[in-house]
Amino acid sequence: MIREETFTQSHQPYAVNLASLLVTERKDPTGGGAGYFRAEVLAVWFRRKRPRGGATVLTQACAGRLWDYQDAEPANARAFLAAHTDGRYGGDCQARWDGMELWAPGATEPERAEYLRLLRPMLKAYPAVPDGYDGWWTFRA
Repeated sequence: MIREETFTQSHQPYAVNLASLLVTERKDPTGGGAGYFRAEVLAVWFRRKRPRGGATVLTQACAGRLWDYQDAEPANARAFLAAHTDGRYGGDCQARWDGMELWAPGATEPERAEYLRLLRPMLKAYPAVPDGYDGWWTFRA
């Protein structure tokens, strides 16, 4: 991933919480090869969607994670993002706010309240980076 200075929706950018890096070492299940690392960071992003039969494009604020399997343990979140080059799956969305409805399957009421605390002002301030996040990171070269 690379960090872009300006927000360009068509680049599908992510803002990430650099302090949230979580790395888990994984062993080769056969016991014969080298291990690898699963790393993830909390991320937020905007999604634009045209509702069925609608003429207006709806902007949604999303929260979730960016994750990747890497051969070397990343030293920090920036190193993780620099080595994360496969963006075909995008972010793992945990919650989405469209200004009227929160989608957060399996979330508890306290988790739903936390998502709304993050996503409501994020959508209102579109396309600003939310406090505590660094953006904009994209898979575009």
